[in-house]
Amino acid sequence: MDAILSRLFSSEEVELYVLDCLGYFMIFMAACTFVALLFQDVPYGRYAPINGRFRVDARIAWFVQEMPAFLVPFCLVFWTSSAKTSLLPNQLVIAMYFCHYIQRSLIYPFLIRGGKPTPLDSFVLAIIFCMYNGYMQIRYLSHYADYPAHWVTHPRFIAGSVLWLVGWLVNMHSDHILRNLRKPGETGYKIPTGGLFEYVSGANFLGEIIEWAGFALAGYSVHSAAFAISTAVVLSSRAVSHHKWYHAKFEDYPKSRKVLIPFLF
Repeated sequence: MDAILSRLFSSEEVELYVLDCLGYFMIFMAACTFVALLFQDVPYGRYAPINGRFRVDARIAWFVQEMPAFLVPFCLVFWTSSAKTSLLPNQLVIAMYFCHYIQRSLIYPFLIRGGKPTPLDSFVLAIIFCMYNGYMQIRYLSHYADYPAHWVTHPRFIAGSVLWLVGWLVNMHSDHILRNLRKPGETGYKIPTGGLFEYVSGANFLGEIIEWAGFALAGYSVHSAAFAISTAVVLSSRAVSHHKWYHAKFEDYPKSRKVLIPFLF
């Protein structure tokens, strides 16, 4: 792995510059995505074209497309001369990332019940994003991120860690609720209830947005901030679309339930 990186980058300064550029480019793309999503939903799940020619089974799609987000960082941590992985702040922020993607790539796909096939273009774009982001996040954290010795007791890190944990738990619990809406053999959609779904339509999205916002605060870099911004843009749009879809499909959908932020929005 070191040999590959040394061929790609003439020096560590060059690689760090590229990592920074990747972070700023992700923010730019998040802005472009925000504008695009004002006019069109991301075409997967319930918004996937019914008659699309090339589609991938939901379980296979989630497993394959999320796997680079685990494998690329794993290789960077264990198969390169990572200069910072012995430092506690770096270890903890890296652990936050891996906790999410171990569940998302190795567990979540096999818990899916009756998910709709994913269009091929969405599937390929997801693979590219996971490789891009996995490299950017973990290469920076494992080799370049330089935190003060007291960082783990800094209010910013503590607040970020608490936010990450709350978001991770909300996301996991909300996914559990969604998975168990249908009994074995049932098809179709139902109104989710319980947990934060009592207050918002996008409880699972809210959890993941909070999770990566906490990660960005604890990691405190353009790279982690870019990922948090990108996540917020895509998932907030998804939450708005779901909210409208629920109201259109179910006459008895709770009128007091908000989109993403309890009592506010």
